[in-house]
Amino acid sequence: MSPTLRLVTKIGTSSITTSDGRVDLDAVSKLADEVASVREAGHEVIVVTSGAITAGVQRLGVERPSEPERLQALSAVGQIDLMASYRELFAERGMVVGQVLIAPHDFRDRDQYLHARATLGHLLDLGVVPVVNENDAIADDAIRYGDNDRIAALVANLVRADALILLTDTPGVLTADPSVDPDASLIAEVLEVSPSLAAAAGSANAVGSGGMASKLAAARMASWSGVRTVIAAARRPDVVADAAAGRPGVGTTVPARDARVSARKLWIGFAVAARGSVTVDDGARRAVTAGGKSLLAAGVVGVDGAFAAGEAVEIVDSDGQIFAKGLAAVDADGLRATAGLRSDQLPEGLHPLVVHRDDLVVLG
Repeated sequence: MSPTLRLVTKIGTSSITTSDGRVDLDAVSKLADEVASVREAGHEVIVVTSGAITAGVQRLGVERPSEPERLQALSAVGQIDLMASYRELFAERGMVVGQVLIAPHDFRDRDQYLHARATLGHLLDLGVVPVVNENDAIADDAIRYGDNDRIAALVANLVRADALILLTDTPGVLTADPSVDPDASLIAEVLEVSPSLAAAAGSANAVGSGGMASKLAAARMASWSGVRTVIAAARRPDVVADAAAGRPGVGTTVPARDARVSARKLWIGFAVAARGSVTVDDGARRAVTAGGKSLLAAGVVGVDGAFAAGEAVEIVDSDGQIFAKGLAAVDADGLRATAGLRSDQLPEGLHPLVVHRDDLVVLG
């Protein structure tokens, strides 16, 4: 008997709603069949779903707005229809689902993180299929996360999943846009998701906030969590079971890295938006990357942006390459006043710390 796997399976808006915005009951039925199949094989499954906003647009008969606050309000309406579909169609296959709404805060606050992990663990112990969605109605960073792809990667880290399966409306990552190049072919494996590859993958699709770039970014997060990712077509038969088993040709696989980072550092490195950048000299780069040191004002040669203390900043080397990211211990104006100064040169009362090593993630 194969070992029990813990799977996080995410389905996107374009794969779970119809063209006119309704919840696609056939798509939810297929997903329920897929989940039932892998559970019968002894595996655990957590579903991350999108589609609440689109369902809310259809329920109210309005045009999809652009304002985040109105999108959040629509998600509160659509979430009810979405979960009703999951409850009914999973119940037909003898499964009970439990709704779990997660906000970005749950991954950066240690207590919230532990509570979320415990809740998901208890649901799995009870034989329930947790259905996770971002808490769009109240989350401060809601709507901007990328069609729940990043939430799915963070959940995979949270529960120490064996695999993250991102179901979409394409076969996986392709060599080109198939609408432009009919000879575009599937890329079976991506060993390293570089920022350039993610950027080349394209922008958001029409109905969600995701797109392939968002899925590659999520796969990169999962890889840094020690979790293998498969990006595959939601309509493919037996896609969840085949992806879980690692069968070739299912979609695009992004393997796990050997090293695993904490959920908090994962959030800092990949989930929270940078509000500015700090350019450092070669000595500071070596201290941060090779020495595992905090970033101090003495190594700073440039400051860009208007960030506040506690906000995320990218750390850039003398060649203009982003090599780290962290939470600033000082605001932009304060850093401009102390940049390049050693501790003994600082005015009284000012601290040399720019980013503490516990709040810093080396990206390359």
